[in-house]
Amino acid sequence: MEVNGCDEHQNYEILAEIGEGAYGKVYKARAVRDQQRLVAVKKLNIPGHTESGIPAFMIREVALLRKIGYFNHPNIVKLLDVSAGLKNRSLDLTLVFEYIDQDLSTFLTTVPSTGLSLDKIKLLHGLDFLHTNMLVHRDLKPENVLVSSRGEVKIADFGLARIYTYHIALTPCVVTLWYRAPEVLLHSGYMSSVDMWSAGCIFAELFLLRPLFRGYTEAQQLQKIFEVIGLPSEEDWPRESPISYSRSWCPRDPCTQLLSNLGQEENNLLLQCLEFSPTNRISASRALSHPFLVCA
Repeated sequence: MEVNGCDEHQNYEILAEIGEGAYGKVYKARAVRDQQRLVAVKKLNIPGHTESGIPAFMIREVALLRKIGYFNHPNIVKLLDVSAGLKNRSLDLTLVFEYIDQDLSTFLTTVPSTGLSLDKIKLLHGLDFLHTNMLVHRDLKPENVLVSSRGEVKIADFGLARIYTYHIALTPCVVTLWYRAPEVLLHSGYMSSVDMWSAGCIFAELFLLRPLFRGYTEAQQLQKIFEVIGLPSEEDWPRESPISYSRSWCPRDPCTQLLSNLGQEENNLLLQCLEFSPTNRISASRALSHPFLVCA
């Protein structure tokens, strides 16, 4: 696909490449019929898959975006158009989204060194909406949180999102490592609370301006987590985990204040987001009623 000129459907004029993933690229584009309307065009290319049709994960992402799009939630990125076709024996899938200026990761590079408190409530409203509708995002990180120049905050990239029940078998290969909940790292069962762990990591990053837990293997990531929140009790360790409990993971006691530049209420909310036990971790709906957010 050419970066300049109109795409094959003559609906959108590509202006610039703004992102790249495993299966394709994302472009900033302009609607041909409305020159003032900017959109994000996500072009996915699957070579050698034409015989079996569109891969299941892509169908799932589009179906979920269609499902949640009916509600027009202000904190979920909007899918505007979908098209598919064959090109050079490869399958091309094009998703067109509303255009948002930047992601949170980029936004954080422009703020003062003292950090900031972005409007956390908007992110939690989006998560509460997803979880109420039995959806778990499974890949929440700053790159998947969009921030507009008008202060809009929207959750994006639903490639790993799933509708969940209490009995569903979910893969452990989810969530970027630095934002991955302990139960996922321990290859244990999980639910929507994995998103709240990721939200807690993002919350901390708003003030630190760097990821809170930066491991490079699953074992190292667990160790870094326990160095901050303390080693859980053996009773709280998931029984189904293939990884054995050991006090050698971390000799420290749990922290009562995670970040020195946060007040008591902020740290209390952060501790509840970063609770080791998924069943004890705060939900998005309960977090919205937390004194820190109610008074924000």
